[in-house]
Amino acid sequence: MAAADVIRDAAVQLREAGIETPEHDAKLLLAEAAGVELRDVDKALLMGEELGTAERFARFQSMLARRAKREPLQYITGHTPFRYLDLQVGPGVFIPRPETETVVQAGLDWLTQHGMIHPRMVDLCAGSGAIGLSVVSEVPGSQVWAVELSPNTAEWTRRNLSETAKKYPSIASNYHLEIADATSFATLAQLDGTIDIVITNPPYVPQTDIPEQPEVRDWDPELALYGGSADGMLIPERIIERAYRLLKPGGVLVMEHDLTQGERLVAYAKAIGFTAAHTGKDWTGRDRYLFAVS
Repeated sequence: MAAADVIRDAAVQLREAGIETPEHDAKLLLAEAAGVELRDVDKALLMGEELGTAERFARFQSMLARRAKREPLQYITGHTPFRYLDLQVGPGVFIPRPETETVVQAGLDWLTQHGMIHPRMVDLCAGSGAIGLSVVSEVPGSQVWAVELSPNTAEWTRRNLSETAKKYPSIASNYHLEIADATSFATLAQLDGTIDIVITNPPYVPQTDIPEQPEVRDWDPELALYGGSADGMLIPERIIERAYRLLKPGGVLVMEHDLTQGERLVAYAKAIGFTAAHTGKDWTGRDRYLFAVS
């Protein structure tokens, strides 16, 4: 069957399942099943060519059925891009979002502007490792300590550290993972007052705001999603408190938050001792993260 026919039929199936980007998802799944790049699928569509063997087509049909049941695309393919990394993901780990890339960029911009050499950074609520691994691979000589509460999720962090170290061998000794409660003052207590920057994407979704998308509601780990209270503020506030103790004077906290929480988190950061705090915007121009100076 020609690639165009395969994509057309698959897109119909995904559209009927409520997928917002049926053609795009179908092409990505076909590329993954056939072991080729997305551009190869586009070329096959343009040239009217077939793509793959019967075995690959059967694999594609299996992946398509999973997507039609609203399993996240990234769990089906087993990986997702984040900045310059290709991270392994699957059930039990939060899928990194594009908006978190802006949070990382805000932290990296600050490090660059202040001429930081061999900065010391902490990633609280590490998940897949997206934030900390981005910093340690993009900032030569940086030291990163990452904290993850779930042992199951930490397995994904370790996998991504292993894969990233194949491309950047020097990071293996510069990235340190601890399985612990990121909100506890006992966690990484030996580092208190020595950290240049904390960049974090903690759980922050209000418990009263259950996501409508099945991919989020039914698949993202609740531990990585909900902020511990009706307004989702409990865990973010505790992360602010922990970061304040970790940071040197003049150090910076960059923390992703819900669109409804910016002003309150700015006020909270100032109330516990941060000298300055403001919100920063994501790619869509919406308040997405707290930027606070200790």
